Amino acid sequence: MTLRIDISGLPPERLRFAASPLAELTAMLHVLAQPGHHPQHTDWASDVQAGLRPELAERLREAEFLWRSSQADFLLPARPRPTLAEELDDLDRIDDETYVTAALVTTCGGNRARFAAPSPLTDATARERALDLAQARGPRQEAFAQRLLADPAGVRARVRDTLEQCAEAFFDAAWAGVAVQLAGDLRLKHDLLKHQGIGAALASVSGAVTLAPDGDCIIVDKLQDKATSAHGTGVTFIPSVFGRPHLVAVHAPGWQPVVQYPVAEPSPAQQPVSLETVTLRLEALAHPVRLRLLRTLARGPHTTGELAHTWELSPPEVSRHLAVLRRAGLLTARRHGRYIRYTLNLPDLTALGTDVLTAVLR
Repeated sequence: MTLRIDISGLPPERLRFAASPLAELTAMLHVLAQPGHHPQHTDWASDVQAGLRPELAERLREAEFLWRSSQADFLLPARPRPTLAEELDDLDRIDDETYVTAALVTTCGGNRARFAAPSPLTDATARERALDLAQARGPRQEAFAQRLLADPAGVRARVRDTLEQCAEAFFDAAWAGVAVQLAGDLRLKHDLLKHQGIGAALASVSGAVTLAPDGDCIIVDKLQDKATSAHGTGVTFIPSVFGRPHLVAVHAPGWQPVVQYPVAEPSPAQQPVSLETVTLRLEALAHPVRLRLLRTLARGPHTTGELAHTWELSPPEVSRHLAVLRRAGLLTARRHGRYIRYTLNLPDLTALGTDVLTAVLR
């Protein structure tokens, strides 16, 4: 389960380490949407939620599919700018088809299936497929997809306005301190690049990021086996304080590879569990298919059908693996209309330790 980024022949200056206000705001929004993933930011999330105006809180719920389970590719800029306003201006320059397709890939579930031509904006069949995928994710997500397809310009303007309101409500105050931490990390990365080379710089990013022995490929431990190339564009590494423990990667065709990595120090306090429980859960995690299913479910609730489609398995096979994970207490099943969605029990996974938690949430 790796992402391989081909950097053969890439000039050194095309490997960039830079801070991005938009990417960090996206990480903050993910914390607000999934506070259980980020226990070190629980107090911050509670304070922000308590202080949000009701209208802004509703807007965040309305568009949270852009950052809740996985971030939309356009929220991780390949060329970070000094200010959020500049990055939002760059975002406005993306054409509607690129924007909508990227948003729908995120909105329509964790399988990150790409919409092949023709576009859902212009083709009725592609549009129906997009709406069917969104429907399986729930009514709020379906409504967002419908609005996006019907009025992309209006939704884009509303999303930008929402992000600008977030800047005023909480981001600007948090960014002042975060920027200092990011600057310190970037100084370290640039020093390592200059004096020890790319391998040392990548090793300082994360234990999940390595340079292939031949030096032609960056290997990132991610959810699925994928490959992309940095030829002609380069690759950008964006540090994040609020992103821990996630390692987020943009690797879609047509997009420059971007990796957002955590720099904050972990601060977990594990709750003790019985040896019998630990054994049962480790046995459940030992099977590679169950681990893959769990890593998918860490991004949000999924149905058996969605999991089967994502991993090209039969629904009965997925059901058998889900049953093992449920017996280990790692999953909860809830019915929503005609769908049964499975949800990761994050506190129980956390009890196994930060290494397991980080590997699953990566």
